[in-house]
Amino acid sequence: MESISPQKSRTSIPRLSTGVAGFDEVLNGGLIGQRAYLLRGGPGCGKTTLGMHFLSAGVEQGETCLFITLGEPESEIRQNAQAFANDLDKMHFLDLSPNASFFTEMQSYDIFSPAEVEREPITQQIMSRVEELRPQRVFLDAMTQFRFLNPDDFQFRKQVLSFLRFLVEQGATVLFTSEGSASSPDDDLQFMSDGVIHLHFYPDSRTLSVSKFRGSDFHAGAHVMRLTDTGMHVFPRLLPQLYTKTFAKETISSGVPEIDELLHGGIERGTISMITGPTGVGKTTLGLQFMKEAAGRGERSVVYTFEEVKETLLSRCESINIPVRTMQERGTLSVVQIEPLHFTPDEFARMVRQEVEQQGARIVMIDSISGYRLSLKGSDVVVHLHALCKYLQNMGVAVLLINEVAAITGEFKVTEYGLSYLADNIIFLRYLELKGEIRRAIGVLKKRLSNFERTIREIEISRYGIKVGRPLTGIQGILTGDLHFTDHSNKED
Repeated sequence: MESISPQKSRTSIPRLSTGVAGFDEVLNGGLIGQRAYLLRGGPGCGKTTLGMHFLSAGVEQGETCLFITLGEPESEIRQNAQAFANDLDKMHFLDLSPNASFFTEMQSYDIFSPAEVEREPITQQIMSRVEELRPQRVFLDAMTQFRFLNPDDFQFRKQVLSFLRFLVEQGATVLFTSEGSASSPDDDLQFMSDGVIHLHFYPDSRTLSVSKFRGSDFHAGAHVMRLTDTGMHVFPRLLPQLYTKTFAKETISSGVPEIDELLHGGIERGTISMITGPTGVGKTTLGLQFMKEAAGRGERSVVYTFEEVKETLLSRCESINIPVRTMQERGTLSVVQIEPLHFTPDEFARMVRQEVEQQGARIVMIDSISGYRLSLKGSDVVVHLHALCKYLQNMGVAVLLINEVAAITGEFKVTEYGLSYLADNIIFLRYLELKGEIRRAIGVLKKRLSNFERTIREIEISRYGIKVGRPLTGIQGILTGDLHFTDHSNKED
């Protein structure tokens, strides 16, 4: 399989991995070495977790790494990081957090202020430890503690600038945190740093964003972030223009001659096809028919089902002569059941990318748009689905979007979300009543890359598979549900 990667950063400066899955992509490759970066966020946002990932990645590369803590004790940090940080015994700590004896020694501050008593010993300990280890990576939590050891903002600014310059001149890449608040802002630290990383914690989500990154561009905007038992994971916003792949312009057959006649050969690779219709009319079955034919050529397809239970889908397909279980065993099909309320659109996009870039999927079906919309939690379905579909299109993947319309009969509507502009092909399925029996009809409404048949045909789904009949030329009003017979041939069928 051809290796695919996003376009490279404009800078050729070597990068350091942050150790956080997905974050290096936001930074176009990672942090630039021997610079100082500010990590901002409120309590519980994951600042210490990100710092541990940063140091752990350095340890894996054989680098000397130093954690300087002025708040949380070393023992607690080690305990909390055991689940995701590797080789903690090879990581160096300088624990400057207050211990229990601090309370009993407060009497020594009767004449001198705490800042005057503590500033010089703390500074000396840091300098000595850095000169001893010569670390390549330093994480300091939190820089704002120095603010309380300085009599005024001018002295604080001078000390921080001098301190950061000292660390960088020793060959270190520095990541330091801030505990900024409305009463004690950290704007000065943002000006002094080479990069600013923001962690945000909302009631129903966490995000990461970058507002400053000297010497390189980066992916702007808020990126979804999760904290789990295995640490931090970042899911970058999908920017389809960064991903391209050269592919042959081929037509994909459905394997049903009459459907191919409607489409003048089939659907093209690298196009977006919307299959729309009311519930139970056969939209998913039609999409899987294209995948069945692709499996015969050894191509891999993936179905993301947001509504139907996976086992139900497999059993239903087997009953209509689509051997999905055999296709799964041979690796030509993957059926993934998605709980929409569990995943954000960016997390889902990452899953799709892995299937396309690592597993080589050539057809991707999203079943359905309404199920996908549940994962947006109020966001615009058009924006996210546009980005995902355009990415797949750029990668030469044939996209099948299953769209369910609410109306069984009556006014014809392609989609209720304003997404018809996105589709290169629109295939519609409708119910019609003939002689007191509910039947199904299929037609093509739009096809960008070729002509198509304008007629509507009857379609039947049975244990033998999909069967499509001749054009229903003697019936009018199928789209509106108000049938009129123009001759007696179809009326008598």
